[in-house]
Amino acid sequence: MTAPTPRRAVLVAALAVATAATAASVPGGGAPAAAAPAPRAQGRTVDNRFWYAYGHWLAGTHQGTTAVAGTRPGLRIGTALGRTEYADPHTGRKSTWEYATWTSPVHRSTVPATEAVASWNAHTPAGTWIQVELRATYTDGASAPWYVMGRWASGDGDIRRTSVDGQTDGRSTVWTDTLALDAPAAADGLRISGWQLRLTLHRLPGAAGGPTVWLAGAMASDVPDRFTVPPSHPSGTAHELKVPRYSQQTHIGRYPEYDNGGEAWCSPTSSQMVIEHFGRKADPAALAWVNPTYSDPQVCHAARSTYDAAYRGCGNWSFNAAYAATYSGLAGVVTRLASMTDLETVVRAGIPAITSTSFRADELTGAGYGTAGHLMAVVGFTATGDVVVNDPHAHDNPSVRRVYRRAEWENVWLRTKRTAAAGKVASGSGGVCYLYAPALPAPAQILALRTVGVL
Repeated sequence: MTAPTPRRAVLVAALAVATAATAASVPGGGAPAAAAPAPRAQGRTVDNRFWYAYGHWLAGTHQGTTAVAGTRPGLRIGTALGRTEYADPHTGRKSTWEYATWTSPVHRSTVPATEAVASWNAHTPAGTWIQVELRATYTDGASAPWYVMGRWASGDGDIRRTSVDGQTDGRSTVWTDTLALDAPAAADGLRISGWQLRLTLHRLPGAAGGPTVWLAGAMASDVPDRFTVPPSHPSGTAHELKVPRYSQQTHIGRYPEYDNGGEAWCSPTSSQMVIEHFGRKADPAALAWVNPTYSDPQVCHAARSTYDAAYRGCGNWSFNAAYAATYSGLAGVVTRLASMTDLETVVRAGIPAITSTSFRADELTGAGYGTAGHLMAVVGFTATGDVVVNDPHAHDNPSVRRVYRRAEWENVWLRTKRTAAAGKVASGSGGVCYLYAPALPAPAQILALRTVGVL
């Protein structure tokens, strides 16, 4: 389980280079520059915008970066803009890096938003790392500062992967992985009307290569405050994906430096299950550091690979999506889905969804526990519409598969307000989830991702 930071509202969505499925028709293998997300369904409270195609990377402002075509287009360092010194607050090491930057066009949100969460997919070989920043434009025309949404590398040998605390302008604040307005219910009705991303790519001085960014963007949302949601109507047909089952509880007490296993590892455990659903496995060399007496060493690897040194845990949503995309041919994003219908749409297309929930023990029949924040993978639905999940809170791997009552589960996932065990009002995720999918999705997966507004 991972206790959410205040108003951490975002989902994981693993989307992908969907329009890259048409890359064969474009010179150089890139998706068409004119490719654009499908029209968003009227009434949605979530707006997603991701850059991932060759034409996307050509746009924006390049300062030392260059767009690279191919099966999976990306952004790289062309000629370094200069050198900078970075003092890692978590190691005390000070190092010099070459860098280059790319700034996205301004995205005008289709939703006047109260929150935004960034996602990125990148390859960072040894001696490289990236910084992702987001700048919001408010509905009164003013702009927020450039907020750091992550300093990230797939490994931890050069820098410590980290969010940045203490970022605020008195109107909005960054809470680990979520940029949130400070007073969304204020009478002035302030909202986020648009935003930009800035990517800074770093490499050791004199190096010939560098990092490659395949995807970057954000999910902005304005989900209304609600303690309950109206029950939905199930499709009436059963469907269940075959997803590996791993328990976080079998890792209790392992690796205190990565938050001690057990309840703290729901997010990386869920991520690893879905990654392996798509046939990806951790390289044995990447697992060599794990104690050989430990079961499921790949879960330990996932925890280390998602650990946020500032947050001191493995539950950073953006870092989990980025970790999934370190596996060949996978993409990952954080998003919100609006309904159980949206959730069924992606699951039936072969995309398990990792969902963020919070509930008292008496609110979810059969769970046997309560939580302020927990991630589990939705893998299917019964004929009556109940939700089939791989819940890593189970005491062992065979017990991970659970079936939860549809109406109960729907409420603990989609609500934004709840009454905690002590009687106080607490927050809910409002439909946050991670979506991981092939970087070149099948046509049915492209259609599903477009239908729910991710592409």
